[in-house]
Amino acid sequence: MKRISALAVTLAAVAMLAGCGEKTADIDGARIAAADKNAGEWVTHGRTYGEQRFSPLDKVNVASAGQLGLSWSFDLPEDRGVEATPLVADGVMYTTSSWSIVRAFDAKTGKLLWEFDPQVPRKTGVKACCDSVNRGVALWEGRVYVGALDGRLIALDAKTGKQVWSTVTVDQSKPYTITGAPRVIKGKVLIGNGGAEFGVRGYLSAYDARNGKMLWRFYTVPGEQTTDGAASDAAMKIARPTWNGEFWKVGGGGTVWDSMAYDPDLDLLYIGVGNGTPWNRDIRSPGGGDNLFLSSVVALKPDTGAYVWHYQTTPGESWDYTATQHIILADLTIAGKPVKALMQAPKNGFFYVIDRTNGKLISANNYVPVSWATGIDPASGRPVETPNARYGSGPALAMPGPLGGHNWQPMAFSPKTGLVYIPAQEIPFPYMQPGGANANFRYEPGAWNIGVDSLIAAMPDDQAGIKAVRASLKGRLIAWDPLTQTEKWSVKHSGPWNGGVLATAGGLVFQGSATGELAAYDAATGKKVWSFDAQTGIVAPPISYEIDGEQYIAVMAGWGGGFALTIGAGADPRSDGPRRVLVFKLGGKSKLPARPVSTRDFPALPAVTGSPAQIAAGKTTFATYCGVCHGSSAVSDFSIPDLRYSPVITDAAVFKGVVIDGDRVENGMVSFSRFIDAAKAEAVRQYLLSLAHGERDRLAAAKPRK
Repeated sequence: MKRISALAVTLAAVAMLAGCGEKTADIDGARIAAADKNAGEWVTHGRTYGEQRFSPLDKVNVASAGQLGLSWSFDLPEDRGVEATPLVADGVMYTTSSWSIVRAFDAKTGKLLWEFDPQVPRKTGVKACCDSVNRGVALWEGRVYVGALDGRLIALDAKTGKQVWSTVTVDQSKPYTITGAPRVIKGKVLIGNGGAEFGVRGYLSAYDARNGKMLWRFYTVPGEQTTDGAASDAAMKIARPTWNGEFWKVGGGGTVWDSMAYDPDLDLLYIGVGNGTPWNRDIRSPGGGDNLFLSSVVALKPDTGAYVWHYQTTPGESWDYTATQHIILADLTIAGKPVKALMQAPKNGFFYVIDRTNGKLISANNYVPVSWATGIDPASGRPVETPNARYGSGPALAMPGPLGGHNWQPMAFSPKTGLVYIPAQEIPFPYMQPGGANANFRYEPGAWNIGVDSLIAAMPDDQAGIKAVRASLKGRLIAWDPLTQTEKWSVKHSGPWNGGVLATAGGLVFQGSATGELAAYDAATGKKVWSFDAQTGIVAPPISYEIDGEQYIAVMAGWGGGFALTIGAGADPRSDGPRRVLVFKLGGKSKLPARPVSTRDFPALPAVTGSPAQIAAGKTTFATYCGVCHGSSAVSDFSIPDLRYSPVITDAAVFKGVVIDGDRVENGMVSFSRFIDAAKAEAVRQYLLSLAHGERDRLAAAKPRK
């Protein structure tokens, strides 16, 4: 009997897996284009090719949202940032977590069907500017496609999760990474990459979905050679005259690390292009120049990668004002005429409405406070810069800073309200030339090469200064009218770096927050109508799907990403918590376990023996090489170790072993011997010890006396 029972269970499992993903084999361009006819599924990153992130489902609405409850959840073992958009097709959810791990679930019950770990070497994490995150997968004809952090593009069998093929899309000896979700258009898997801060040349590649063969590549910035034998050769004739000097020696930048959209009628692919290497144009391209196609939206022919048009949001960018932010396509009526529009709210703080047939600007206005420009000239489409915006005559405190008025977290557009819902933020940043007139800049391959003074931008070391900085950091959900270029309503959050957005036909807008609240707002007024304590910060965007007549709301929950790493002191303690998949429905009765309590204690701290000069030197070295992962002024977020509490800093030999000798490379901490020597490492240790003593003493003084 036991043998028969075991066999029956095995056969049932096989049958279940065989059924799962059966229809996923039918996912192609026609099915994606007909997304509104199949409102219950979410089969591509933005639900539609136009990436509107609007669900036509309406059973969960303003009147019924209060009945939402947790249907199921799944705890993720990974402890880094979670940024994926889940896809749902034929009852199966496909999603990713950090380190590019892919999982498939029964979307109704939450049962784990399969898991694929691409075994990304943890040392790859040091190449990732903004955490070991992944924003999701693509589906096409029975396969699941994922871009791995180490630059591989991998095809999996949708039924089993078994690898079908894998191809390396980057030079892995260089600091390239992939964090974005692939898209598939006409049988071509499209993927870009990241790494601009470290010194790479950006591009987008198309691969045959059947076998992984590269079909074309479009470089976004020129290289040393005048031609590359690539789809972009003709476009580089336009771009190259806009650059000066030997820019190719530091890569150039221009990585396509996130947004794409597609118009099947026009047969145009739209991509967003990132910042330069380094940020500072004075160093990157001496003498100026627009530096195409940095910070641009570029339209390509998906069959060949041929250039069609571009619109540059920030000519000659010097602030890390990428245009890789979410692109939305919509047909609008402007001045009584139908317009095929493209909408984007890039980092630079301006909201753009562009004619997607030809790249001409229709309108632009700032959606957050902006200090670097007074506006966008409607005739030329260029920003009108303010004096010293490029910090050539001393420091310039800019709004937005490099994290942008809007970062990667997706917006949403509701055809019902005509509004775009933007996860906006205000994070000022002091820009200054490195050491005065660039005197101290030296390009270091694999290091953080931004070309601005990293020390002036560091968080304060004292608690009063940290509190003051926190008070200046703001976040909002903005309902933006693209026709009038005005804000209709907004919801204030307690800080920045909140989640992506979902709009629904039920008149709702869903967004998670950095403090762990998933909320539903009335799309017309911004009134909160429902909320849930997720016990962890949410940065990923929600989706909605339907199974057996029930509408579900799903979100990947887990704090992380660029802000979390670099400005740990700006994080709210409520951001810390378990990483999870959370799925809700009307009448859901599931419960989360009690919120875990995060505690940490100082090790036995030895005395600080460094001189004031040595500690100051350690602070400079830390800001230059360490702060981007371990937090500005060594105040870390909740996934990367806070070095003030680490026992590693208590022993000089152990610290050298980690920092110089690479003793913890398997944990992702590579050797920094290329950049610093043992003396500089010891100066960093003395600086960290001084911070640890100061924080321990402050906390002790703050404890109430019994």
